[in-house]
Amino acid sequence: MAQVLLFHSDLGLRPGVLDFAEQLRAAGHTVTTPDLYGGQTLDDYESGLKKWLALGFPALIQHAQAACKELPDELVFAGFSVGANLAEYLAATQPGAKGALLMHGVLPLEMLQLQAWPKSVPVQLHYNEKDPFRNPDNDAALEKAVEAVGASFKEFLYPGDTHLFADAGLPDYVEASAKLMVKRVLEFLSD
Repeated sequence: MAQVLLFHSDLGLRPGVLDFAEQLRAAGHTVTTPDLYGGQTLDDYESGLKKWLALGFPALIQHAQAACKELPDELVFAGFSVGANLAEYLAATQPGAKGALLMHGVLPLEMLQLQAWPKSVPVQLHYNEKDPFRNPDNDAALEKAVEAVGASFKEFLYPGDTHLFADAGLPDYVEASAKLMVKRVLEFLSD
């Protein structure tokens, strides 16, 4: 069974993230969900992005790295939206990383100031096809970097035009897509 470190989106550690973690736990995986906002949750993307930017990516990386120190080295890093950017960064930089599960968020390595992807770290990416925050060029850039070193890259696109489609507490929620994403994530964790 996998040990997963799961980062929330810029909306905070919402019940939807905790529910996702519980679904992974029910399948036998260990999931840690650090709260980078100290209990604050938000309901709209504009406020969430302001909060995320106010904290700053370097400070958020430090908090994320601190969460790693209490866990085994062999982690699967996962995240929602901008939390996926933390997961991507840590999967590329932490020794022993076992995978990256990126839900609704990805950046090219250059934007994370990374030179190359580690060859032993597979990636699974999930997006709605018309997600307003999706940049297909970013998807393609990471896919190219991952495949260049021989690691596995799998992108899943879902029908729809919302962002956090797995969070039942948001208007973005799409039940069928959320269930299919969980199924695919569990398959990734079982490999």
